[in-house]
Amino acid sequence: MPKPEHLKLPAVLAELGMSRSAFYRMVARGKGPKLLKLPNGQIRVRRSDLDAWWADLEQSTAA
Repeated sequence: MPKPEHLKLPAVLAELGMSRSAFYRMVARGKGPKLLKLPNGQIRVRRSDLDAWWADLEQSTAA
């Protein structure tokens, strides 16, 4: 079974095409993908969580 991919925040921001501050505002409002905070304080996002978030966003926009 393949190891799940964990994306660093700069990679997520580049994929979304948004600034760090805009991303954190969205997450604070409960509108962003699930974040994982590592013990050293760094943030990661599972590829599967980001893809699911994109799919939910596309469904809510199409409805």
